[in-house]
Amino acid sequence: MFFDSHAHLDLSPLSDAEEPVVRRARDAGVSRIVTIGIDPESSGKAVGIAHRYAGVYASVGLHPHDAARLSEDAISGLENLSLCDKVVAIGETGLDFFRDRAPRDLQRAAFREQIRLARRRNLPVVVHDRDAHDDVLSILSEEKAAEVGGIIHCFSGDLSMARKALRMNFLISIPGAITYRSSATQVEAVRGLPLDRLLIETDSPFLAPVPHRGKTNEPSYVPLVAAKIAEIQGVTVDDVARATTRSAIALFRIPAEEEVRVAYRIRNSLYLNITNRCTNACTFCAKRRDYHVKGHLLKLPGEPAVREVLILVGDPTAYDEIVFCGFGEPLLRLPDVLEISRELKRRGGRVRVNTDGLANLVHGRNILPDLEGLVDALSVSLNAADAESYAQVCPNRFGAASFPALLDFLREAPKHVPSVVATAVALPGQDHDAVRRLAEAIPGISFRLRPYDDVG
Repeated sequence: MFFDSHAHLDLSPLSDAEEPVVRRARDAGVSRIVTIGIDPESSGKAVGIAHRYAGVYASVGLHPHDAARLSEDAISGLENLSLCDKVVAIGETGLDFFRDRAPRDLQRAAFREQIRLARRRNLPVVVHDRDAHDDVLSILSEEKAAEVGGIIHCFSGDLSMARKALRMNFLISIPGAITYRSSATQVEAVRGLPLDRLLIETDSPFLAPVPHRGKTNEPSYVPLVAAKIAEIQGVTVDDVARATTRSAIALFRIPAEEEVRVAYRIRNSLYLNITNRCTNACTFCAKRRDYHVKGHLLKLPGEPAVREVLILVGDPTAYDEIVFCGFGEPLLRLPDVLEISRELKRRGGRVRVNTDGLANLVHGRNILPDLEGLVDALSVSLNAADAESYAQVCPNRFGAASFPALLDFLREAPKHVPSVVATAVALPGQDHDAVRRLAEAIPGISFRLRPYDDVG
């Protein structure tokens, strides 16, 4: 379930108890670990450890503390090691201007050479950054590291730096230090970042999380990091484990078979992904780049039958609510939504439908009376304050008729559904206050602004 993206299994005392350390990690639900090389010898050991255990991978590199060892032979040796099929990244490399154990010009040179190696090998870069944020980002940009992407490991920057790194195709890896009282800046960064752009790590044997602070860290403690992120973001530990594992597998190019989800859980709600068809072709839709939500794969090979959906739900009272919401417009399957909802209500469940609000146009009639008594809540995507803006961000085949029909749907909805929320994605350049005013002027409607880059 959990993926420790950064550990040093070759360092003492972990190396003195290698097998028990890996076993304890597995017992704690840590199914994958990347053990990180910091010099030629350490990198060779990391590759050896990776070969001894399923689910353990290696990264090979030259740490900034050892940048004085940079040479053609050192880079050639790392390149040879990187040919191993269990090597998934280059690094730990980067800059450390806090301890300055190597001259800064040599640190920069070693960093650049390893980024170039990563690009030759098409592997991500594991970046060490200590008191060198601006220089790290500049070198990543100059060396075109975005082509392969990577990780800002043991993240110590702020939200602004994190966002710059994300734009360069780098993920942000959070260590046990997030549990320390001194980590307010990093907590704020985690709160402001999409969950699918975060990784979790131990950096073991260093930086043990609370309540183990001051003791030897090990991969079995990485669930404590996930628990802190879950607390900060208001999601479950399972949500964090699933999303960060999926992101790590993708970043490290690890082959993995994934099950497409019809019913998927986020927090304590169960979502139903019953179609990938949409009325709109929204410019901001996340499926334009990826069909994952909080680590769940939602790209359907076909639309599930009503019976299949009900079997997957099981007891609806086990959840706060059952939500029709996948990567498509559920009310395109109106008869099936009604049949499923009728059975869920019979079983005592609470039902919400997330919709684009254009079902009346699609079906050529007012469908809202059909939902009465079957749907407890509607979440309706408004997304714009006027017809012109709506046509730009949510184009569809109905053209100019769309926005007036959407407003009519919102005005009619409270007559039939107890709770109706109009939502808008926080798109850059949009007048969100104007959208809010429009929504709140409709009797019985509340408003919610949704994050632009964090689905689910």
